[in-house]
Formats: sequence, C-alpha cells, structure tokens
Amino acid sequence: MPAPDHDQPKVIAEATEGIGSLTLNRPSSINALDHDMVGLMAAKLAEWADDPQIRAVVIAGAGTRGLCAGGDIVAIHRDAAALAGTDDAAATASGSAEFWRDEYRMNADIAEYPKPYIALMDGIVMGGGVGISAHANTRVVTDRTRLAMPEVGIGLVPDVGGTWLLSRIPDELGTYVALTSAPLNGADAIALGAADHYVPADRLDEFRAALATGTVEQALADFATPPPASALAAQREWIAEAFAADSVREIVANCRRAGRDDVADTIESKSPTALAVTLAALRAAVGESSLREALVREYRTSVRCLQHPDLAEGIRAQVIDKDRTPSWQPSSLDDVTAEAVARFAAPLAADLELTYP
Repeated sequence: MPAPDHDQPKVIAEATEGIGSLTLNRPSSINALDHDMVGLMAAKLAEWADDPQIRAVVIAGAGTRGLCAGGDIVAIHRDAAALAGTDDAAATASGSAEFWRDEYRMNADIAEYPKPYIALMDGIVMGGGVGISAHANTRVVTDRTRLAMPEVGIGLVPDVGGTWLLSRIPDELGTYVALTSAPLNGADAIALGAADHYVPADRLDEFRAALATGTVEQALADFATPPPASALAAQREWIAEAFAADSVREIVANCRRAGRDDVADTIESKSPTALAVTLAALRAAVGESSLREALVREYRTSVRCLQHPDLAEGIRAQVIDKDRTPSWQPSSLDDVTAEAVARFAAPLAADLELTYP
C-alpha cells in the first residue's frame, strides 16, 4: 500500500498485474471523502470496468486508522448552517447536494460492478465509507474493523444506500444499528451480512500480494479465516422483539422493559427528528425494488436534512465545538409529527431529483 504523502493525490490509482487499486489518501482525516475524490474514483472505476487487462479492483485506505470515516463533514456543516429553513431549490444547488448526487450514483455503480470489487474494510468504516464498501461484491473485514452508520447522532439519516442495507438485516439488527449508531466489529459485520470474508489485519499485505499472483478465489481461500462469534448477533432475540415496533417511542419503551436502559438512553441522546425519519426510511426500504430506488429516496431525505436545524447543530456539537450537547429542535420524540417525517421523503420537483445517466 502506498505510504501517505502530502504531495500525492487524494486518491492513488494504480494498475499492476491485472489488479486496479484505489487507495484513499487522506489519512489525517481517516480518508474522508470529498467531491473531488468521488469524481476520481468514479472515473477510474468506469475505465477499469471496460479494460480487459483489469480483472479485479481493490479499494483501501491509506494509513492504519481506517478505510474511510465518511464524507467531509465540515463542508456539510457549512451548507447546513446556511441552508436551514430554505427550500428544495436552494438545498439541491448546494455543494453538499452536488456531492451526494455523484456519490450516490457511484454507490449504485459499485453495487453493479462487473468485475470483482474487493473492499478492504479495515479499521474505521463509517457513513460514506460504508457506501464504497458494503455494496461491493467482495467485502473483507479484519480484527480492526469498526463499521458504523452514526448519522442520527448529527441530525442526518443513514444514506449511501445505508437504509437499503440495514433494512435487509434479519431480526431488526439493522434497525438497532441505525437508531443506536452502534459500531460493528468484523465478526458482527459478517454475522449481519454486511461483509463476506474475515482476514486478520496483519495478513492484509500478503492477501493483496496473492491477488496479484493468483485468482481472487484462491487468495480468499488462503487468507480468510472463520470470524469470532458476534456478540451483537447473540442479542438478536431481545432486539428482534424490541425493535419491531412502529415508532421510536415504542422501541425506547421496549428497551426499558427489556432491562436495556443503556440502549434506550443512547437512542434518546440522538436527534428526535433524525430517529423518526430513519425508522420510517428503514420501513420504506423494505418495499423498494432496488438500491437505485432507495438512493433516490435517500437523496430527497439528505436534501431535507440540510434544511432542518438539527444537521448543523449536530455537527457543531459533535465535530466543530465537540461539547457533545446538541440542542435538538424539537427536543423530544413526542413533538416529532407524522407530517414532518413524511416531508423528508416526499418527491422533489422533477428537475431536482436524483437521476442516473
């Protein structure tokens, strides 16, 4: 893996021995994605998809901290602070909306990639990092993996196809992950169906070398090992019962009845609006026919989050000022109306919708 270098591009693309390698190269920010990076990645993936000399693609993150910590949250904060209370036209014209349009299109292309697309989900994999890895046809986790969709903690709703992925995890474990922002280790990710193969982190370099000299199947056979037991999957019985409810308030009450006040308290610390919209989004995703359809809905929701004060406030509290004391509007689940929730997924004007080339 190339060493991080400030003189190098933010995405390092290399093609060797039939393997196309994309390395996200912003280690100081745990390889957070920005719009330029999405454009570079999408162009290279399209090129390699049509290149008969490339038989597989590998995506990884520079440094040791993780594949990708998500999108450029500071840039999103600037837009959210400026756009709260505005209309759809203003929000969709923002840099954040332009970034999401191209990012979501790339997520859809990754899910349909015609060659082995091997995502090395080592270390931190959050938000946008999930979008470039969990839709892959070959998902590799390690003993260092920490995968999470923490959006409700900053007033956002899981995107990059996150509601599509989480809604399809059995026994409401995906609902649990979405509403609590609980991180998954490598064993959890495999047990929940968010990853496919477990390779010890100290053997990743050997695994990558094997990809260059043999087949993907043989490299996985040589280096993938059975994962440890998943502590989260072991809790599926009580989670399946508690998180099947139709409202976040009922889920919180169910958690308390199950003696899981810690989980209830964690949920109640998140944005009430983001929680309610997230639960509605997960239920809607179950009935959708494709990731592309889900991404259209998620784009609408992300745009509406820019217009809601909780997004700017949540990022301020968690990332900018780091006081961890957001002032949510409204502050209680009881005050989030069904009408307010429905607006987040309501269609945009036709010329503002996410479309695919």
